[in-house]
Amino acid sequence: MPHGLPAVISHSIHDYGYFAVAIGILLEDFGLPAPGETLLITGAIGASTGSLNIYLLLLLAWAGAVVGDNIGYAIGNFGGHHLLVRYGGRIGITADRLKHVEKFFDHYGGWVIVFARFVVILRQFNGIVAGTLGMHWLHFLVLNAIGAALWVGFWGGLAYWLGKGIFVYVQEFHQLTPLLVAVAVLFIIGVAAYIWWHFVRSRRG
Repeated sequence: MPHGLPAVISHSIHDYGYFAVAIGILLEDFGLPAPGETLLITGAIGASTGSLNIYLLLLLAWAGAVVGDNIGYAIGNFGGHHLLVRYGGRIGITADRLKHVEKFFDHYGGWVIVFARFVVILRQFNGIVAGTLGMHWLHFLVLNAIGAALWVGFWGGLAYWLGKGIFVYVQEFHQLTPLLVAVAVLFIIGVAAYIWWHFVRSRRG
C-alpha cells in the first residue's frame, strides 16, 4: 500500500487515470479536502511521458471543475448560509473561510469567479458562495467555465510542457552516459598520473 499523499496520488492516477483526476478536481471544487490541483499536475506530467492523452485529460479535468463548482453552487443556493456554517465544519467549511470568500465577491464582483481557481480557498468555496449570495446561475456557469478553462489550461499545460522537457533531458543524458563515463575515467587517470609523477619527482629531489 502507498504511504503519504504523493504516493497515494501517484497510485490513484496509475490505477484510475483520467477518472482520478476528474473526480479529485470535482470533489475539491465544492469544498471537500481533495488534492485536485496536485492530481491535475501529476496527471499532466504523466501525459508528457505518454501514459495519458493530454487533450482528453484536460477536457475531463475541465468538466470535473465545472461540475464540481456547480454542485457547490447548488449547495449554497438551496442549503443557504446558515446550514453551511452549522454543518460545514465537518468537511472544512468554516464561517471564517466563507466570510473571507464573501469579501472577495463584495470587492471584485462576479468576475472573481474567473480567477478564483488560482487561490486555494476561493477555488474550494467560490461556487458555494455564489449560490449563497443568489448569483444568477447562467452568469455563474459562464464565468465558471471560463475560469476552469484558464486554470486547467495553465496548470495542465505547464506541467505537460515541463514534463516533456525533463523527459527529453533525461533521454539525452542517458545517451551521453557512455561519453561522460569515458571522460570521467580519463580525468581520474590524468589525476592519478599527475600525483604519481609529483610523488616520484619529490623522492628524487
